[in-house]
Amino acid sequence: MTVATQTNVKVRTKAEIRTAPRAFANPYAAGLLLGVVLFLAFFLTGNGLGASGGLNRMIVWVIDVVAPQHADRVAYLIEYAGGDKNALDHWIVLLTAGIFIGGLISGFVGRRIKFETLHGPRITSHQRWMFALLGGVFSGFGARLARGCTSGQGLSGGALLSVGSWAFLLAFFAGGYALAYFVRRLWT
Repeated sequence: MTVATQTNVKVRTKAEIRTAPRAFANPYAAGLLLGVVLFLAFFLTGNGLGASGGLNRMIVWVIDVVAPQHADRVAYLIEYAGGDKNALDHWIVLLTAGIFIGGLISGFVGRRIKFETLHGPRITSHQRWMFALLGGVFSGFGARLARGCTSGQGLSGGALLSVGSWAFLLAFFAGGYALAYFVRRLWT
C-alpha cells in the first residue's frame, strides 16, 4: 500500500509571470551608481543631492501664486519668490522632479507600482495613513529646521565628511531604532 502526498505547487500563468515584480538591484551596484550620481551633482552644480529644498521651492511657488502679497511681505518667502522672482527657477527643483520621475520609471520597469497600503495586523489602513502623515509632517518640519533633509545631510554632508552630518545620521538612526521599539507590536 502506498501513501500519496499532495504538494501545494501553484502553476503560474504567463500573465502572472509578466506582472511579477523583478528582483531588486544589487545593493553594491546601486550604491556605486548613487555615488556616481552624487559626484556628478557636485561636479555639474557645485551642490550635492537633497529633496527638501526642491519641495520647499514648490510650496513657496504655490504660496506666491495664491497669495502674492503675502509672499512679498514675509522675509523667508521673499528670499525665494519676492517681487518678480520665480521660486521654481532653481536647479534643485529640476533635481526633485527628476527624483520623482526616475522613481516612477524605476517602479514601472521593476513592475512594482500598485496601489496598496501595507500595515501590520494590529493597525488599520486608516491608522497607517495617519501615522505616515504625522511622520511626514515631523520629517518635513525637521528638515526645514535643520536646513536639509536626510538625503542632503546623509549623502551630501556625509560625502563631504561634515561632522554635523555624521552626528545627524547617528542621531537619526538612533531615534528611529528607539521609536521602532515602541511601535513594533503594530507590525507583528
